[in-house]
Amino acid sequence: MTSAVVRTGTEVLREVEQRVLWLSTAIVDHANRVRPNPSGMKVGGHQASSASMVSIMTELWFRHLTPADRVSVKPHASPVLHAINYLLGALDESSLTTLREFGGLQSYPSRTKDPVPADYSTGSVGIGATAPIWGAVARRYVDSHFPGSGPAGRQFSLLGDAELDEGACWEAILDPTVAGLGEVVWVVDLNRQSLDRVVPDIAANRLQGMFAAAGWQVLAVKYGRELEELFARPGGAALRDRIDGMSNPEYQRLLRCSAAELRERLPGADGTGIARVLSDVDDDALLAAIRNLGGHDLDALDGAFRAIDDTRPTVIFAYTVKGYGLASQGHPQNHASLLTADQLAELADRVGIDPDAPWQRFAEGSPAGLLCRDTARRLHREPAPVAAPPELPTDIGRTPTGTTTTQAALGRALLDLTRSAPEAAERVVTLAPDVSSSTNLGGWLNKVGVWSPAERVDWFADDADTILHWRERPAGQHVELGIAETNLVGLLGELGSTWSRWGRPLLPIGVVYDCFVGRALEPWAFGLYGGGQSILVGTPSGVSLAPEGGAHQSVTTPSITLEQPGCVSYEPAFAVDVEWCLLASLARLGRPDGTSSYLRLSTRPVDQALAAVPADPAARERRRRQVVAGAYALRRPDAPQVTLVGMGAVLPEVLAAADRLDDLGVRADVVCATSPGLLFEALRTGSDRGVLDQVFPAHRAAPMVTVLDGHPHTLAFLAGINQVRAAHLGVTGFGQSGALPDVYRHHGIDADSVLRAALDLLGSP
Repeated sequence: MTSAVVRTGTEVLREVEQRVLWLSTAIVDHANRVRPNPSGMKVGGHQASSASMVSIMTELWFRHLTPADRVSVKPHASPVLHAINYLLGALDESSLTTLREFGGLQSYPSRTKDPVPADYSTGSVGIGATAPIWGAVARRYVDSHFPGSGPAGRQFSLLGDAELDEGACWEAILDPTVAGLGEVVWVVDLNRQSLDRVVPDIAANRLQGMFAAAGWQVLAVKYGRELEELFARPGGAALRDRIDGMSNPEYQRLLRCSAAELRERLPGADGTGIARVLSDVDDDALLAAIRNLGGHDLDALDGAFRAIDDTRPTVIFAYTVKGYGLASQGHPQNHASLLTADQLAELADRVGIDPDAPWQRFAEGSPAGLLCRDTARRLHREPAPVAAPPELPTDIGRTPTGTTTTQAALGRALLDLTRSAPEAAERVVTLAPDVSSSTNLGGWLNKVGVWSPAERVDWFADDADTILHWRERPAGQHVELGIAETNLVGLLGELGSTWSRWGRPLLPIGVVYDCFVGRALEPWAFGLYGGGQSILVGTPSGVSLAPEGGAHQSVTTPSITLEQPGCVSYEPAFAVDVEWCLLASLARLGRPDGTSSYLRLSTRPVDQALAAVPADPAARERRRRQVVAGAYALRRPDAPQVTLVGMGAVLPEVLAAADRLDDLGVRADVVCATSPGLLFEALRTGSDRGVLDQVFPAHRAAPMVTVLDGHPHTLAFLAGINQVRAAHLGVTGFGQSGALPDVYRHHGIDADSVLRAALDLLGSP
């Protein structure tokens, strides 16, 4: 893959750069100082953070990008992206006054909410930066399974140096797969400032060494032409050594100095030679030179982009000044500062703009106008073709018998899919962070193989004692990552975006230990925000792990996934419920109106006869519809006195409590909840009360006990359907190791606790 490398005169490009600087600054100014703000709330924006990226983005867009390339833009540089889109004719002038306004330009680049969709949504520190890595892997997966998808292009990530503090960056950089991704290019805006301060020790050399050790090409664009010319003078080496040896705060202080102060400070203790180098440099040239870092030198940036090695990932450290070109440049507290009216007027005068007509494009026939026109034509990207995913069955038709777990049912359902719907099964791609065998994916993995960009030798293929066959090849459908859930869900989101990026819908399923869903939740949620549609499976889950102890016993996952926008959560109790929920979840993927799903599964063996699956086809279909809608009734005695609602692994305890209540002459309805989120939406909106009216009809309303292996508030809202008295059982403390009966008793979710709660309700006035 090669960059476009358009041969454009630097002077014309500099004119475009200055217009981008003005527009990005004025967009933020208008949002804060011009647009009416009746609430008085801070609008915000980042003029300084945008300014440090202007040269980099101008160089990249107007001389290097191709239509196949994708770019993740630093969150605080969104005004720069909007300014460039405007100059290229993709954005209307009316949009420039809507930054951070309802329905307007987003505060951070967004694939789903901006009028010109960004290539990647950013805004969550470190997550948007790493997304192009997973976008590159997703594209390679698409190419290996669907040849002819068109040019792949490069995957650029423009990030701030402070983002390298995030562990998500290093988890991604160190993944073994990444070292072979020559299409990945990171550009680090090395302005050496964070939100609150000048970073005392950014340790750029150490960072560069860490990238190099991970197999990346490392390029540095440190100084621009004006500084390099000073360094080339007799005695200039001492000036270079002096600046190289400065701490970040000392250098930043120089940016706020007058020329006279620079002549005093720069030489330092033993700087007679440096003073001579500067003696015949006029004041304006000296002030410009001290700010002349490589990240603002278009020709230096051009050279770096042309030097990219396409055989391995590349990182370019572009040294910049935060707020470059603005009155606030280099100020340690300029992160969210705004130019004053006088400062904005001075900027307008310097770049040749009439402040009363701030949104000027270049004249059509001017050199800059022609450059914008030609760039827009060069970067024109045809919309991705619309391709619907293959049809999926709603019911494979098996009725599991004996004793099994919901976790094992996942692997079984995937294998059944390869036989009942092979075309759909070919679109399934599974991911796991080194837990394939312990999450029951072994059979599926043996069937479809492990994906790798190139075929690898399986040195254990002839070992008769090897049960898990690790065949790595481009046709494989399972991706194994290291123990880094952030990487897994980052890739999950990008695999879930291939339908919209390239018209190649996939059905991605990520499997993690449920206790680590919390760790994975933020990047997964950000993937959902960016339009990635996928299924996340948490297994094993809850205190039902028993002997594993509190460190692995998840408590909050039922509620946090209920609350996650763009996600339908399921916690099935029986194997057939897993199949139905999985098929329904797969059917929601890879389409414009699609939705992601979360399945919480268990390793607790359960007698499948307890599911009482109807034999009659019509009754079975009614049960299936209720399962995927959120709940179904397992027992319906005449004139119930109490309703027991259970979810997931605790259904045996609920049914046992119902039996004992029956022995006491107390009639109990038993309801199996599968999706509290869907039930809550039906109750909240009132638009589709079908499942509520079927499972919780008003004429059967009775005091209610809810119970699950999770926080009890997850099901507490169910009592509000018919306004009944209720008791809610669940897990509210850290787990304990022990046998399952002991652990359930400790947390009050055993059959005795359910029975007592029911009797207490019936004894209430």
